[in-house]
Amino acid sequence: MVRRFQRGKALIAGVLLLFLSACSAAPTPWADSFDAAGSWHLSSDPSATVSVKDGQLQIHILQPEQIAWAAAGQSWQDFHLAVDATPLSGPADNEYGVLVRMNGDADFYAFSVSGDGYVRAARYQAGQWELLGPDWTRSEAVHPGTATNHLEITAQGARLTFTVNGVTVAQVTDDALPRGDIGLYAGSFATADVMIAFDNLTVEPR
Repeated sequence: MVRRFQRGKALIAGVLLLFLSACSAAPTPWADSFDAAGSWHLSSDPSATVSVKDGQLQIHILQPEQIAWAAAGQSWQDFHLAVDATPLSGPADNEYGVLVRMNGDADFYAFSVSGDGYVRAARYQAGQWELLGPDWTRSEAVHPGTATNHLEITAQGARLTFTVNGVTVAQVTDDALPRGDIGLYAGSFATADVMIAFDNLTVEPR
């Protein structure tokens, strides 16, 4: 399924690739080392491919100004999520991260880093982006280039905390989205061929 919406450092038009399975309750800790596709629905189109290979979930953005994600088919309210994300190719001017409390492709929180060392927290709802703090902000916590970044999200009620490599880079309070799926995403800006690999995903209820 393909969706268009405004996003990015300049809030430019992009294409969302939605890879969802039916949501199911997740009352116990959940982990995925991506040895198999599991509950993730994987797909491709001319703008991006999403696959599980080499023990990773890999998102490859093939065109400029695009975004793609894979959603896990889970439903979470309060939780702690951790995942390793590694750029495999493409420009440092990219974006990648975690989507939480997703309601299909209509509503979600996005916690993002870029290969050139920036972070951002935002909410997408009813076709509109709203920043949950400053726009793209440089952070020394981000390992730049092709280095692995350990991303963590803690959701406790209306409070959401975004941690990169053990350093809290954003903490916001927002009660618009109380529950939903989780997703892993990557995006390109002016230059394509962005490939991000995700591994060692864990989600623990709170």
